[in-house]
Amino acid sequence: MPDGDQFRAIALAFPEAVEVETWGHPTFRVRRRMFATLSSDGAGATVKADRMAQEALVGSEPETFSVPAYVGHHGWVGIALERVDPVELRELVEEAWRMTAPKRVVAAWEAAGGGAEGSRRPG
Repeated sequence: MPDGDQFRAIALAFPEAVEVETWGHPTFRVRRRMFATLSSDGAGATVKADRMAQEALVGSEPETFSVPAYVGHHGWVGIALERVDPVELRELVEEAWRMTAPKRVVAAWEAAGGGAEGSRRPG
């Protein structure tokens, strides 16, 4: 299962993604807008999501996914890294990045062949 270093590598693989230490732990941002965080011990993470995705994830696997404090009411999802499937984790981080990055950055990345198979949005 993924660990904090693997989560960091996934998050930083996206165009313009940077790591910024905030509130005593790593946060991952694109153009200063946060799309993911990593706990200071590397055991857990949070990703930006919409409320429907949050509800589905937490409802289906409450031992893996949770509603985090402070940002949970916005749809963010907490992830227990030792329990999450690595492919699903990458998809969740990608979707968080897509929700946050400027549309032109996402479009250029897709045009260059970026994106998990089947995860590209139409349009």
